[in-house]
Amino acid sequence: QLQLVESGGGLVQPGGSLRLSCTASGLSLDRYAIGWFRQAPGKEREGVSCMSASGRSITYADSVKGRFTASKDNAKITVYLQMNSLKPEDTAVYYCAADKDYCSFSEAMDHWGKGTLVTVSS
Repeated sequence: QLQLVESGGGLVQPGGSLRLSCTASGLSLDRYAIGWFRQAPGKEREGVSCMSASGRSITYADSVKGRFTASKDNAKITVYLQMNSLKPEDTAVYYCAADKDYCSFSEAMDHWGKGTLVTVSS
């Protein structure tokens, strides 16, 4: 059964860094596009990054460009989101999602994790 499990969330001060992990089971990362999404309190879920199955194409939301970096380790079946220069407005539950065909900043992704909470506050 395909499963995605996020980890690495927590409380961090503004300007700090966190690395989120998304560990997959039941799929091969080289065959699935992976996206990171987030949902802030009272807001709709939004896309943060999209990575193609090959890993050669990665897109980012404008709000995180230059601060967040997505990567993956196929052998560990794990996708990462390195988040630097964090801001209070980055506070949200962060989700990873997988799709057999392609990644898009939408709810159309095939499979979702349950999320991990990131709180940016002093």
